[in-house]
Amino acid sequence: MSHQQRQLFDAEPWEADDRAQQLIASVVVLAGLDRVLDYVVPDGLREMLATGCRVRVPLGRGNRPVTGYCVDLKTQDTTSRKLKPVAELLDQRSLLSPAMLRLTRWMADYYLCPWSQVLETVLPGGVRAGAGTRQATLLSVDPESAARLSDTKLPEKQAAALRVLAGSERPLTPAELARAAGCTEGPIQGLRRKGLVRAERGRVQVGPRREEPRVPRQPHLTLNPDQEKAYQAILAALESRRHRTILVHGVTGSGKTEVYIQAIQRVIEFRRQAIVLVPEISLTPQTVDRFRSRFGRVAVLHSHLSDAERHWHWQQIAGGEVSVVVGARSAIFAPTPHLGLIVLDEEHESSFKQDSAPRYHARQVAIRRAEAEGVPLVLGSATPSLESWNRAKQGEYELVEMPRRVFGRPMPAVGTIDLRSEELRFHTRGAISRQMHVAVRSALDDGGQVILLLNRRGFSTHIQCPACGHVVRCPECDIALTHHRTREIALCHYCDHEVPAPEKCPECDFAGIHYRGRGTQKLEDEVRRRFPDAPCLRMDTDTMQGRGAHEKALARFRSGEVKILLGTQMIAKGLDFPNVTLVGVINADTALHFPDFRAAERTFHLVTQVAGRTGRGEKGGRVLVQTFNPDHAAIRAAVRHDYAAFARGELPIRKLLHYPPFATMVRLVVRGPDEKKTQSFAAELADRLREALSPPQPDTRVLGPAPAPFARLRGRYRFQIHAHGPDGARLRAAVREATTGLRPPEEVQWIVDVDPLDML
Repeated sequence: MSHQQRQLFDAEPWEADDRAQQLIASVVVLAGLDRVLDYVVPDGLREMLATGCRVRVPLGRGNRPVTGYCVDLKTQDTTSRKLKPVAELLDQRSLLSPAMLRLTRWMADYYLCPWSQVLETVLPGGVRAGAGTRQATLLSVDPESAARLSDTKLPEKQAAALRVLAGSERPLTPAELARAAGCTEGPIQGLRRKGLVRAERGRVQVGPRREEPRVPRQPHLTLNPDQEKAYQAILAALESRRHRTILVHGVTGSGKTEVYIQAIQRVIEFRRQAIVLVPEISLTPQTVDRFRSRFGRVAVLHSHLSDAERHWHWQQIAGGEVSVVVGARSAIFAPTPHLGLIVLDEEHESSFKQDSAPRYHARQVAIRRAEAEGVPLVLGSATPSLESWNRAKQGEYELVEMPRRVFGRPMPAVGTIDLRSEELRFHTRGAISRQMHVAVRSALDDGGQVILLLNRRGFSTHIQCPACGHVVRCPECDIALTHHRTREIALCHYCDHEVPAPEKCPECDFAGIHYRGRGTQKLEDEVRRRFPDAPCLRMDTDTMQGRGAHEKALARFRSGEVKILLGTQMIAKGLDFPNVTLVGVINADTALHFPDFRAAERTFHLVTQVAGRTGRGEKGGRVLVQTFNPDHAAIRAAVRHDYAAFARGELPIRKLLHYPPFATMVRLVVRGPDEKKTQSFAAELADRLREALSPPQPDTRVLGPAPAPFARLRGRYRFQIHAHGPDGARLRAAVREATTGLRPPEEVQWIVDVDPLDML
């Protein structure tokens, strides 16, 4: 901290500058306050402080130093009030642009959370901490010295060093300058003593940065008529230089990614940048390789990066040095100074919704950012969310259909296996029915590869005693524990509580305790026994935890080393392997009967997406779906690859029940260790919400409180309240009014989820 800053920090607030007109910084402090506070900017910081920088400011009567974000600078008459001064500037340059500050303000209002919480989410921790950098002396030549360079008489080595520094595009450390000028640091110190170079403290990169893998450059492909239509729609939006949301509804294998790539090429020709969002980390490597094969350098942002890597990419993006950003949900906050296009692939995916505060949806944030910056937004999916589909049908979005696969390849034939009749006729043992077994064997014998989907982790999904009926449950969550055979434990998938897998009933000591249900571990065991000649690989969150695990696993499958790939939903979408000739859905019903109004939609998405992984090569392909509900509308539509039929059947039900997309929904969850106190507070919150919504309007309602489907998690009882209404702004205002000043009992907490996806 400078001498001047220390003086200001030690000063009393009433000793501020006597001038009436002063520069005022509006600061969002990170101290649990949901308020913007004003501070006087001292003279020593007036030239350096900018919006988007972090500052240290005194807070409260004790002038406790706290960190905050400067979100506005204004000149005001301060004679009527006494303001404390900003104590310290923490950043050498702005970390958040004015456009990003406006976006975070909107997010705080829309998702009903503190602005400070949004700011900390948008700005990665590695950027805030300067990860991968260190403080160093940075040398530069001021313009006056540079202009007199030819007239300045200096020793040869000093003159050479000064010429090198004057020609550098960025400030250099003394060591960097010495290497570049071929001298020791002695001549450089001489230049500093003569006042010919300017020295400042700043941060420089530490160590070599991670090299990007080399990918052979590939030319653009020729677009077919469907692709050309989609490309022209995006191009028209780009050339209009205004915002437009385009929904590209293309069947799996229709070539949507090629359309994105060629549209981004035009964006780059306009000297602008593009952001491409993908839902799963498992999809990122393959997607990034495709983009690198066309554009060279591509910045990648996802959760598996180290803080130093994330900071490096962030700097490159903010400096305009990369034109394409690919990443998961948080990449929507990439600091692109010249944004030209946003693409959100697989826009229906639930992973675009954050499950902790701020509970934002990347699609909604992308819409807002694209509108604010006047750029097109492309939403792509073979199975669009019903919210996006309905908006397109209402004319809010431009709808572009791509109903055919590239090269005229047919959609794979999909058949169902009725597990009811299968069980009755053949008493099948295991997860793989006889019909599925024959199909897998045939595909392998023909030289093809197989994908098997089972959206359940673990070995056995529950452990039950046949003598007394006791189910081994989590003591913190009251949920059945899952058996994981690799470590022989019973694990809770919600709080990670684990116990050794029991050999007998914990209640009655019966030795014949049963392990029931099937997870991916048990499926892997069965596949290895049935097909010992076919190398198999399991992909789920248990096996894909190491760094680079996704890339390595998919590389083995792509090379043909692995013949059978099995796993959870992470293998169901986005992957393109031409040699896959069979996809098997082991149980299509795993999510069909959840207490969630989106259960049918999720089932349709999953079956359709995994079916799209086959038939992408010359060998063609087929899909087999094992189900106890072959006549369910979602499964019938998925079997026929008929999204329109599914939407026609599902949307009227949503409309009748006032569910999205025909109403806004806000979910409030109250949780606490004492059931009665928690329920009582939830009832008070629901009453306050009903009062805030009075007089009630048509189709607006508050449901609950009622126990959540998972009534106890991590030792806390949970009660939920649902608010529905056609006017989203009114609903959010009512929730804000009902929760303002609300003080729950000790240890009772509540959360607000606007536009919730998780209903459990």
